[in-house]
Amino acid sequence: MKKTTKLYIHTFVVLACFNFGSCQNDSGSTEKDIVVPEPSKEKISFYYGADLSYVNEMEDCGATYKNDKGITQDPYKIFKEAGANLVRVRLWHNPTWTKYSNYNDVKKTISRAKAQGMNVLLDFHYSDTWTDPEKQKIPAAWESQMNNKEALGKLLYDYTYETLNNLAKENLLPEIVQVGNEINPMILQGDQLVWPIDWGRNSYLINKGIKAVRDISKDKNKEIGVMLHIAQPENGLWWFKEATENGVTDFDWIGLSYYPLWSKYKLNDVSVPIKTLVDTYKKRLMIVETAYPFTLNNNDSANNILDSGALINGYAATQEGQLAYLQKLKEIVVTSGGEGLIYWEPAWVSTDCSTLWGKGSHWDNATLFDSNNKATLGMKFYNGSK
Repeated sequence: MKKTTKLYIHTFVVLACFNFGSCQNDSGSTEKDIVVPEPSKEKISFYYGADLSYVNEMEDCGATYKNDKGITQDPYKIFKEAGANLVRVRLWHNPTWTKYSNYNDVKKTISRAKAQGMNVLLDFHYSDTWTDPEKQKIPAAWESQMNNKEALGKLLYDYTYETLNNLAKENLLPEIVQVGNEINPMILQGDQLVWPIDWGRNSYLINKGIKAVRDISKDKNKEIGVMLHIAQPENGLWWFKEATENGVTDFDWIGLSYYPLWSKYKLNDVSVPIKTLVDTYKKRLMIVETAYPFTLNNNDSANNILDSGALINGYAATQEGQLAYLQKLKEIVVTSGGEGLIYWEPAWVSTDCSTLWGKGSHWDNATLFDSNNKATLGMKFYNGSK
């Protein structure tokens, strides 16, 4: 399968969120110094994660979060006390259309996660906006070198290394780094994707990103896992075969997005590709994106992305159904040899901020917070880490 014809999550999101950066009540206050504790030396047997890339923006938009007892708390503390041990955060190169998901915003997110003693997965998109199976748009600052493989490789290496080096100066190095986001197609392309993949170019660039992570890890004497991330398990099967055949082998983690709505593998047979990938490549594997609706109600004028078509027989659009889905998927991941599961944007709640399509969130029915921003039963998924 060389070109996916389905619309995946970020294809919807980039349309819905292109103007999401304008928050109405940003205080502009200076963030307080955060003491970063030493990471735990205890080996993590399973990563229970949350992608919290939207939290800083949502709070600037007026959102507050409540734990399962209805008490308002720092959302990072809510996830930590629920049992989460990993925070994922996306990084864009120079997103001039929003002030979020840039370096300073990501630094704040990592600081907050580490202040709670959680590990961090840093997701380099290598773009000024969303990347996914339908788009891998090169940063505007690099466009002039798009057809110069060596020059582009140097830009990618230097950017990756310098970003991590700057984080190291703040004692904020992540524990895992994604070299690209949903990189089913060739990375660093123009507006129109080119297929088939030019592996001479693609493997060269990916390996430059990997080398930057390896070099900073060695220079700072910190173990950092390298992850390559593909959308949907079926695409992982062909992609990792082609990648390894073309010299992309120095990575630690296979990362997968898994949304049953857009995958040919349903919940009852997704163990097949997961186990195949683990057994074939002898790499660690983590589901780095998934979600499930706890209701079909829409809390605002922004249409829900996960509607009735996202439902699985036996898993209702209820808080109980959301929790059951996560528990079952975690069980499948473990029995198939995987080692982690991350919920995508569990805190992207409804606010008065504007998107291209209206006010609110396109994910409010699939967060881990209800319409009153109180933790849903789905948050109990993280209890498994205790």
